[in-house]
Amino acid sequence: MEMRDYLSIRRAYNLVRQRIEPSKRVTFSEFAILCRLSLTDKTMRTSDIAEYQGCLRPTMTHRTKHLSELGFIDREKGETDRRNVVCVLTDSGRSTVEDLCDETRKVNVEAHPTSRITVDRMCRSIDVMGTLNYMARDLVLLALAANESGAMTVGDLVEELGFLQPTISMSVMSLAEEGMVSRGHLEGEGGASYVILSDAGHAEADQLAEPIAALNVGRKGRKV
Repeated sequence: MEMRDYLSIRRAYNLVRQRIEPSKRVTFSEFAILCRLSLTDKTMRTSDIAEYQGCLRPTMTHRTKHLSELGFIDREKGETDRRNVVCVLTDSGRSTVEDLCDETRKVNVEAHPTSRITVDRMCRSIDVMGTLNYMARDLVLLALAANESGAMTVGDLVEELGFLQPTISMSVMSLAEEGMVSRGHLEGEGGASYVILSDAGHAEADQLAEPIAALNVGRKGRKV
């Protein structure tokens, strides 16, 4: 997957999520679980979903419980092993997948009019992107690295990533404490304060970019 496509889709969903009533919002990782269940079209054990997303079982339990509380999935004890919990998409969950994928596609196309991404392709993209647990601070590093100058204002990052300003500011503060970025002014750019990627930040961004480049969005399968 191209970095441009990855960041564009993450931005599009961030903007779509802001339009949803807070009590009904799902995180990007939870959205990816819904896409995985939709494409699989059968029950999945929480342990298998946790392996797919590369997270700990308690984290996956929290995510699937939230989706169950929203009525998007059903969680049941396994028939052969009662210690396992299996998840299946509900009708409401299937409608939610379709709606979220379509809305994310529309926002993505608004930003990139030449994009020909379909709802099915969006669902498959979200599915594979769900294997990477990248948070806001990771996306800030990737956006800075993708920028030719390696420097952007907080406002630029808000526009580029679709997060609210407080989220970007907190991420920048955390990255600055880690030595991944610095704050300063660029020569010839007036009084604007920029977030500037450090050498350490460049190195971490390169590590984050490698798995994205390896993501492969499948073309075949059931249409969403």
